[in-house]
Amino acid sequence: MRSQNEPLGPDSLTWKYFGDWRGLLQGVWAGSMQNMHPGLGAGVEQHSKFFDERWERLYRSLYPIGGVVFDGDRAEQTALQVRGYHTDIKGIDSQGRRYHALDPETFYWAHATFFMGTVLTAQHFMGGVSEDQKRQLFTEHVQWYRLYGMSMKPVPETWEDFQLYWKRMCTEVLEDNRATRGVLDLSQIEQPPLATWIPDAVWAVMRVPIARGVVWMTVGMYDEPVRQLLGYTWNDRDETLFRFVGRGVNAAFSLLPRRRRMHPRARAGWDRATGRVAPGSPLVQTPARNLPPAGAAGDPRHYHG
Repeated sequence: MRSQNEPLGPDSLTWKYFGDWRGLLQGVWAGSMQNMHPGLGAGVEQHSKFFDERWERLYRSLYPIGGVVFDGDRAEQTALQVRGYHTDIKGIDSQGRRYHALDPETFYWAHATFFMGTVLTAQHFMGGVSEDQKRQLFTEHVQWYRLYGMSMKPVPETWEDFQLYWKRMCTEVLEDNRATRGVLDLSQIEQPPLATWIPDAVWAVMRVPIARGVVWMTVGMYDEPVRQLLGYTWNDRDETLFRFVGRGVNAAFSLLPRRRRMHPRARAGWDRATGRVAPGSPLVQTPARNLPPAGAAGDPRHYHG
């Protein structure tokens, strides 16, 4: 029997904003915000292989996460696959608190960061987003979340309720922890997959300003309580420069055709919806270079955190 949960389609705002490559600019923001949740942070610290394979893990996860939005009539199947990666992620954290990745509050927090990351990407790097558009994106994020088959109890009812929820999380729930600091520490990050041709000695020099710039942009996207929690400052000069960078990113991407601005899983969904390829075409998967080590395919430790 077909599920009553309907996937998002090309008429949604989420399809416009979520699958854009500019979303990578909030990747460190999303990872750190997720890990500041006590349960998520503990799960990453105790179960994830994220810090051993940063780039591969990022590019590997973009495909199924994006698929929950862009896979059409197969989106729910993809959502259940993503949910399944979290089944055995549980334990007791360093403060003696039990956690489970499928705790409804914990699982929803990760989704909330995907939603807010979409808003931030649109707001800062895609020309801006209105309150009405934020309200529509909120409604769509609820529709998207239903595909996971999780309890809807933690999900705020309205955009206004969500803003109160987000404020409470940033001021009362999130914690500074080792998993968060690990995401923010880019001092030893390797070359991105498409830049492996850069000699290690050259990358060692380039990495310093790049890492600083990425963390600086991440701080610019944080709510002020989160900046204070992590010990960062942000002044008017930072804000002016941040807006200038955002406008520059938007101007540069506006020169590209829409399909080239889209992640492969998003592009494939768009191609199926517009008839460029057959509706039943195989789902696009991550390149082999991003796959887990031999014998670890499907191991949840390589797909979460």
